[in-house]
Amino acid sequence: MQGTPFSGSDGRVELKIGIGELAVIQETGLLRTLLGSCIGLVLHDRQARVGGLAHIVLPSSNGDTRVPGKYADTALPELVRLIERAGGQPRNLTAKIAGGANMFSTLKMAGIGELNLITVQQLLQDVRIPVVGHHCGGQQGRRIAYDVKTGAETVEIIGCLPIEL
Repeated sequence: MQGTPFSGSDGRVELKIGIGELAVIQETGLLRTLLGSCIGLVLHDRQARVGGLAHIVLPSSNGDTRVPGKYADTALPELVRLIERAGGQPRNLTAKIAGGANMFSTLKMAGIGELNLITVQQLLQDVRIPVVGHHCGGQQGRRIAYDVKTGAETVEIIGCLPIEL
């Protein structure tokens, strides 16, 4: 498990997931991250009360498996593997995705958020994990929090009311 643990205001264990990191938790707790053009991919097994969050930076690893949470094509299988190891079942998984903002104006980076989103959606479709919530695109970053007990994902954008997926 990656992430920086801390205790929330209600005493629950919370993990801050950094860029390119992923983590899986069971029963209770929160996973949090900040997103711009990156994708926050949450996979949740409601029956087993286990799930995880990956902070995906780029669509393709091009064979680099050293940091599986960084790339869409390595983060998804690694999350599924860790959820299975924690007692979850791939057939019970649902997905929620957030992020993919257009944060960069340079031509080299323009559209990376959209490309990340398209790639994650295609990979989820390929492995038949349904997307049950999403909050993607735009030009602003987001802060997300995933509660493994309820499966809720809260999305916050500065100046807007929180949204629950």
